[in-house]
Amino acid sequence: MGGLLAGAVGGYTLYRTVDATLPDYTWLADYQPPQMSRIYAADSRLLAELAVERRVFVPIEAIPRRLQQAFVSAEDQRFWEHHGVDPIGILRAVITNIEQYGTGRRLGGASTITQQVAKNMLVGADRTLARKLREAILAIRIEDALPKERILELYLNEIFLGAQAYGVAAAAQAYFGKGLDDLTLAESAFLAILPKAPNNYNPQRNPDAARARRDWVLDRMAEDGAVTRAEAEQAKAEPIIPRPARRPDVVPVGQHFTEEVRRELVARIGQDQALRTRLSLGRSDSSAAELVNESGLVVRTSLDPALQAATEIALRNGLAAYDRRRGGWRGPVARIAATPTEWMPQLEAVTKPGGMLPEWRLAVVLELRERDARLAWLERPDARGPAQPRNALMSLEELAWARRALSEGRLGAAPRRMADVLAVGDVVMVEVLPAIPAQGRTAGRPERLALRQIPQVEGAIVALDPATGRVQAMAGGWSFDKSQFNRATQAQRQPGSSFKPFVYLPALEAGVPPNQRFLDGPIEVMTAQGVWRPANYTAGSYNGYVSIRTALEKSLNLVTVRVAQEVGIDKVADTAHRFGVIDNMPRFLSMALGAGETTVLRMAAGYASFVNGGRRVTPTLIDSVQGARGQVIWRSEARRCDGCGAPSPDAGPPELVDDRAQITDPIAAYQMVNLLAGVVQRGTGTRAGQGLNRPIAGKTGTTNDYFDNWFVGFTPDIVIAVWMGFDDPHTLGNGETGGGNAAPIFREVLEAALRGSPPVPFRAPPGVALVRLPDGTMEAFRPGTENSARAPDDGGEGSTAVGDRGLGGLY
Repeated sequence: MGGLLAGAVGGYTLYRTVDATLPDYTWLADYQPPQMSRIYAADSRLLAELAVERRVFVPIEAIPRRLQQAFVSAEDQRFWEHHGVDPIGILRAVITNIEQYGTGRRLGGASTITQQVAKNMLVGADRTLARKLREAILAIRIEDALPKERILELYLNEIFLGAQAYGVAAAAQAYFGKGLDDLTLAESAFLAILPKAPNNYNPQRNPDAARARRDWVLDRMAEDGAVTRAEAEQAKAEPIIPRPARRPDVVPVGQHFTEEVRRELVARIGQDQALRTRLSLGRSDSSAAELVNESGLVVRTSLDPALQAATEIALRNGLAAYDRRRGGWRGPVARIAATPTEWMPQLEAVTKPGGMLPEWRLAVVLELRERDARLAWLERPDARGPAQPRNALMSLEELAWARRALSEGRLGAAPRRMADVLAVGDVVMVEVLPAIPAQGRTAGRPERLALRQIPQVEGAIVALDPATGRVQAMAGGWSFDKSQFNRATQAQRQPGSSFKPFVYLPALEAGVPPNQRFLDGPIEVMTAQGVWRPANYTAGSYNGYVSIRTALEKSLNLVTVRVAQEVGIDKVADTAHRFGVIDNMPRFLSMALGAGETTVLRMAAGYASFVNGGRRVTPTLIDSVQGARGQVIWRSEARRCDGCGAPSPDAGPPELVDDRAQITDPIAAYQMVNLLAGVVQRGTGTRAGQGLNRPIAGKTGTTNDYFDNWFVGFTPDIVIAVWMGFDDPHTLGNGETGGGNAAPIFREVLEAALRGSPPVPFRAPPGVALVRLPDGTMEAFRPGTENSARAPDDGGEGSTAVGDRGLGGLY
């Protein structure tokens, strides 16, 4: 009797000890298993999958009944009857283990599905008696707290089934390339054998073991009455043929854009406590980044994949063209022994440089002659197959650009023979150019090679819709593989002369007409550091009195400084803030020439407000975000819809209302559009519109010492901002301007964006007065200012000059 009492006391003490260490299980009622989030482009193509575990959550109602029963028959026949722990199952397991003792077989367990949920999600998989006791107690309590259907739902979505698949939906795709509703009975039974040891039952490695175990599950299902004996026998006759689903095709462009979307999701979830709580069900300690990767979000974005591809190509073409002109040849990637027996394994061991394009190859120089060289590389026709050697010739003409890079940006002489650039054993990047077929009597040219290198210069592009702010394309640099730093959103650079429209706009808002004339002549400004003497791009060049239009078209610095003096640098700073270009611009006159710092995305959004009638543009990358069950978490649409919720058709059609702030009046915005169109037609930005034959407006930008090149331009349908420069700011070289480098890139992107669409004119707002001037220019005037211009002191009929008198006495 004393022994029984002592045993009872000991057992109770053990129970209390274990009970005190049990984790909280109540969160399982609301728990959603971690599942991948997906980011989609505007055309619904997949951009990226964000996941720690590849899992697709499926509610229990959507899991076929026979698939449920297959797992119940295989893992826990009495699941629907027991209360978390199955004493009959335990007794059966004990008897079976006694019978098999000494046979070398692994001893079987008697864990119920509920116990497996407790083990997988609460207590871990330690093979100890204490863990089993905790697991059993938790299983009983889980059964008290949750319905059976919820327990089975957690199990079927959480269980690891091999092939990197968590949950039955992911496993059905991984093994058979099917949805759950399309699984056959035999395939359902096969999935049910996987929880115990998925690697042991891999049908590609152990087909006999997999089939034997599957047939055992079918017999159990027949025994349980889930299927008939005839159905089970018919399913047994079906072979196990894995047909793994191919991973969904991912858009091969836009990695900088996609990463920016991911960062925005993390930031929004991190700042929005209510949203964080909604997504954190059962995962209260998860970080915002973990929630983005594990919440099964469906993120729809504004990216246009075709335009994105064209944008990346245009940027790379522009950067490569500059690099060949100014960068010089910086030498091979590596050097190896170029012997017939050693070059293949040595070349295969060379690491590809970050930023090497997919169409390029690493090739080794095997033979060098005066005017050509033979290079060899490895090609894999099949990604899993062995590498096959290939070779072709590179001619001297293909590397005419490869002048040696010397110190201080200087270049050596143009190569006159192959040995000036290459040596036997050099490993270089090449692009395989297609063979040119023969035409008539002219002999064709065989496959040939072109020498390539990754530019050191960088750039960025943003293309967005001025009506909505939706970003349709974004290139953050040469390649995401080279650098994940997004120069379109993260790099703060001086905009140079591309900032000038925000200097002239306050004058237009004040009623100054576009043909107002200002003095383009020497000027001195007293600063705390001494006298500042700004100069035009061509130092020592002055044009006398010129109009605002001429000043913008020729990008005259001295006139811009005078306008900033007249309107006041405070108003210039206010304009930069209103348009979202620079939030807190220092109040120095040098800022009028673009000495502040901003981003490519901000510049694109600022210019968008000119073309959309003066409304504030907030650029967006995300259109909408849905949760795992389809609920809309947020949308980026800023317009209000009056009547969308009308109870009857009699209420009339709904109307979209644009509530965005009016940051400048429509007439001033249109006047700026008209002026910037002149920059492309006659000024520094002519290369932006060559051959396109449609209304285009924009402005070049080149900063001091040629550190930054810009072109920001637009049509009525799209705004494109382009920047080029070095990450470690230094000169691009004398004469390297935004009109020469950035404008051609802009033109290439714009041509792709508008291909096939008819020209659309810029729409003038009501009330604006369009007057054709004697020189043929169509000028836009604010009503009542058409004849407000006064002649300058030195004459000049029909225009006004502002020198030292200021605007106050005139307007």
